[in-house]
Amino acid sequence: MSKNQVSKNLLLISTSTTYGTGYLEHAEEEVKALLAGKSSLLFIPYARPGGISHKDYTAKAREAFEKWGISVTGVHEYDDAVKAVNEAEAVFIGGGNTFVLLRNLYANQLVKPLQERVQKGMPYMGTSAGTNVAGKSIGTTNDMPIVHVKTFDALQLVPFNINPHYQDPVEGSQHMGETRETRIAEFHQHNRQPVVGLREGSMLRITGDKIALKGLLSARVFLQGEKPMEFGPGDDIQFLLEAY
Repeated sequence: MSKNQVSKNLLLISTSTTYGTGYLEHAEEEVKALLAGKSSLLFIPYARPGGISHKDYTAKAREAFEKWGISVTGVHEYDDAVKAVNEAEAVFIGGGNTFVLLRNLYANQLVKPLQERVQKGMPYMGTSAGTNVAGKSIGTTNDMPIVHVKTFDALQLVPFNINPHYQDPVEGSQHMGETRETRIAEFHQHNRQPVVGLREGSMLRITGDKIALKGLLSARVFLQGEKPMEFGPGDDIQFLLEAY
């Protein structure tokens, strides 16, 4: 593990809301651990779930974090988005459409500043699309490509891909379409990096050069040319940070 990776402080969450819970409530313990000692957060609302405005999406995030003593500002509220990232105590990228999100990250020249700040230890939190863009590419998103992106290359904060909202086949279902597992197998016909199928309610916590699966459910890990593997919370998944 190279020295420039040792300071990483990431929380990559499959989904912002699980059944029966409020926004981010299921991840409260890990969110508080990520943001320990911080009082403010920069929210990047570019993914716009359901077409929600940047203003309204930021207000939703602000309401959640204020309960935990963290003030939230949206990156769109600044004249200089790059400066906002460079001066942020922590960054949270919310879910929505991954293609819209990535296009806006490049358009606002935020990819390199985010990479540099995370390498130096700034806390980074993502949910859904915000977790997708933390990986090597967005090639394993479930989202429709509703806008054109110049590249699938993501922030590459971790050397693998993630499939948030990973779903297992429903026993007894008569649906004949491809499963997530089939789609990821197709991805591995053209790409080498591991893929983590992150079920709803689960999250990955990266601290320094260590990685851990958090939440109640196991994650399904896919390696090119190998059978899928299941890993539960507490299992050793360190090999993911040493991927090519």
